[in-house]
Amino acid sequence: MVRRAVLSSMLGSGLEWFDFLAYAYFSRTIAHVFFPSENGFVSLMLTFATFAVGFVVRPIGGVLFGLYADRAGRRNALSLLIVCMAASTLLMGVVPGYAQIGVAAPLLVVLARLLQGLSVGGQFGTTAALLVEYAPPGRRMFYGSFNMSAQALSILLSAGCGFLLTTHLTHDQLTAWGWRVPFIVGALAAPIGFYIRHRVAESPEFARLADTGGAPPRTSIAQFFRENGHAALCAMGIVIVGTASTYVWHSYMSVYVERQLHLPLADALFGTFVSGVVTLFLYPVAGRLADRFGAYRLFYPVVIAWIVCAYPLFHYVVSAPSEARLFTAQMIATVFLAAMSGPHPGMLATLFPVRHRSAGVALSYNIAVTVFGGMAPMTVTGLTHVTGSSLTPAFYLIASGGISLAVVFLCRRAGAGRGR
Repeated sequence: MVRRAVLSSMLGSGLEWFDFLAYAYFSRTIAHVFFPSENGFVSLMLTFATFAVGFVVRPIGGVLFGLYADRAGRRNALSLLIVCMAASTLLMGVVPGYAQIGVAAPLLVVLARLLQGLSVGGQFGTTAALLVEYAPPGRRMFYGSFNMSAQALSILLSAGCGFLLTTHLTHDQLTAWGWRVPFIVGALAAPIGFYIRHRVAESPEFARLADTGGAPPRTSIAQFFRENGHAALCAMGIVIVGTASTYVWHSYMSVYVERQLHLPLADALFGTFVSGVVTLFLYPVAGRLADRFGAYRLFYPVVIAWIVCAYPLFHYVVSAPSEARLFTAQMIATVFLAAMSGPHPGMLATLFPVRHRSAGVALSYNIAVTVFGGMAPMTVTGLTHVTGSSLTPAFYLIASGGISLAVVFLCRRAGAGRGR
């Protein structure tokens, strides 16, 4: 059952994130189909704004599904999540373009992104709770890291799909129907994820809580923060640098290589695909190291090293753009991302008690991801347009890393996360 829980978490989460990330990889094509404009910058910004909409509602989805998971169980919540994601993904894949139905097209895309955001919002916290609650003593970071491996699997699949489509279809074919393929495939694969998830038993810790009549009473948001405020803030600090780096290097990179480096999109997607393969295995390694040496003892030096390396890494690529330099930078960033983010699910889950775990992890994680991850493509695009500097992403990552270090350090001094 433990193996089934890990496998179902990876497959189910991988399918959901596959659909969510596909939007970013085909953002320029989606901009042309749904947000036509004579100004390419305006069209792209509208597309990224719609991308960000999915993140704005993620904290809401995290709270709703997290509270449901804390009362009805992790398995029931995860099964419901994949049904919601399948419906939103199918809508995204079949909605006609602006040329066919006018303004209704972008409105339906926004609706699809809202539904995607709500379901993904509950995904991370509930899956992290399930994995950590199945973990043997002393292996919580390792088991939790498979939640990150699920995201790596989705990056691998979505980037691989994007690479194949962009290299085997003409521009007209890609614009006409090719970009829809990932969304339709994701929707059709969802029933498999639902079947696997539904066969997983409830997590042992939650089952024991339910058997002893420990289901949490209904609490207000104010009461939740009174009891878990420092833990939630510490969790946000942990996530900030990882999510900023992930969305800059994986989501924004597909646009960056075309607009700033003037390289083919396929170059970025190939590096992202390889990154997904590498992190699929490096995340558990990072989780294992965090169990052995301590998650925070790993967190501080890795984030500091990443802050130091962010600017030289971008400068290396920008000074002489090439496929080889881009790929090298992507692989170096991949190692840092794995080291920073592998222990995240376990770190966040252990900050909260069982009766508030899903909601606590989901709320703090999604607020951090919304502000520093989902907004990253739009923020960096806007700042790059204003400053004219191709090195803007590096400064964004440096600022995110500094904020992470400060928040986690201060919260730890106040008592949050002292157990690790």
